[in-house]
Amino acid sequence: MDTSGSATTPVTSTAGTLGTDGPLRVSSPSGGPAFDDHRPPSQDLIDDCVHCGFCLPTCPTYNLWGEEMDSPRGRIYLMGQGLQGEPLSPAMVQHFDACLGCMACVTACPSGVQYDKLIEATRAQVERRHPRSVRDRALREAIFALFPYPQRLRLLRGPLRLHQASGLSRLLRRTGVLQRLSPTLAAMESLAPAREHAPDIPERTAARGTGRGTVGILLGCVQREFFPGVNAATVRVLAAEGFDVIAPPGQGCCGALSVHNGREAEAQRFARALIDRFEEAGVEHVVVNSAGCGSSMKEYADLLADDPAYAERAQRFSQQVWDVAEFLAEVGAVAERHPLPVTVAYHDACHLAHAQRVRSQPRQLLHGIPELSVREVPDGEICCGSAGIYNLLQPDAARELGDKKAANIERTHADLLVAANPGCLMQVASAMERKGTTIPTAHTIEVLDASIRGLPASALLNR
Repeated sequence: MDTSGSATTPVTSTAGTLGTDGPLRVSSPSGGPAFDDHRPPSQDLIDDCVHCGFCLPTCPTYNLWGEEMDSPRGRIYLMGQGLQGEPLSPAMVQHFDACLGCMACVTACPSGVQYDKLIEATRAQVERRHPRSVRDRALREAIFALFPYPQRLRLLRGPLRLHQASGLSRLLRRTGVLQRLSPTLAAMESLAPAREHAPDIPERTAARGTGRGTVGILLGCVQREFFPGVNAATVRVLAAEGFDVIAPPGQGCCGALSVHNGREAEAQRFARALIDRFEEAGVEHVVVNSAGCGSSMKEYADLLADDPAYAERAQRFSQQVWDVAEFLAEVGAVAERHPLPVTVAYHDACHLAHAQRVRSQPRQLLHGIPELSVREVPDGEICCGSAGIYNLLQPDAARELGDKKAANIERTHADLLVAANPGCLMQVASAMERKGTTIPTAHTIEVLDASIRGLPASALLNR
């Protein structure tokens, strides 16, 4: 696999097609069966797919290439072939790798196919059993040696600030030279956000007014180091709504990036450590402001189901996890909302809307702000191309999806783009810059925070 970007081109000659008359068999080189006995994709879940095609219009890669094996039902067919003993061929792996894991197909499926469970089980098999190229392996190891570790990300602050201040960043993007040399490096460079300045989150923040309970907050990795203002706004809003907020010390990565990329053992290690930290804190609820993180944390019971020491604890923990918009909509507002005369385009983060099925709650919070207008993004169910680290592993496909999303956001003529995931905000900002335009971006909780604090619209529009 060529991580410079060519791997996003769909392969048709070795993967077959799937049409209305049924599938053709996959041609693949000789070798052992694709899957081992440790948590292979479930045949029962595969059998739920009736190949109706309702998933096709919502699948980003099928929209890009029109290739059947790069659709959910095509990938499910390949999983079935693997269970029947077909080898894990490079072509088969490429189709699995090309999936963003956005779960739009789960929302669209009338048969209730649990594609999320199928693709995660398959990716864990791929990571164990498929020998990747040296270049691909090195890239993945570099990513996972950095992004799940906040302290290592923090070391990038100084060099990143110097890079951006020097003007080299603007030069590289304007000339496109880095894009021609390496799409992956170009994606990394273009996605790097400007460093925000915000105070560290205290271990405990007292509720304002009458207390309504105690909640814990996940600080995250990228969120903590590159979007600290989102965490600060989250704490202020929860305190204003009457909750003591605990940020357990020593908390690390939730494991979302690892589990979404098949690194099962690593994800389990992160999950166990996080459960330990929040159990020690003794909180009633765990509030999360990053869609991908919340999605994975709600699935800890599945991730640790085979761990006798953690299975029951993971079940309890998962039931405590709430997205911040979900939680605030559930408990109801007590803090006054001040007018915020701004028009926002709300972007559904895939792991919030599709994986967690949290759609109405963020809109409910936004509609509760006086003088604020909400506009929907056309084709909003299609992923922006961020998808965790997809934009680094599959930069060409991610770039094309980002450009499509940016064009649709422009059509709203909104003043501000609002989303609930740091990856989405970085991806859209990068795509907008390629178009030669900009739009201010903010997390949903930052908009709510501005309203509660009585800040002017310019506080969001001129950051």
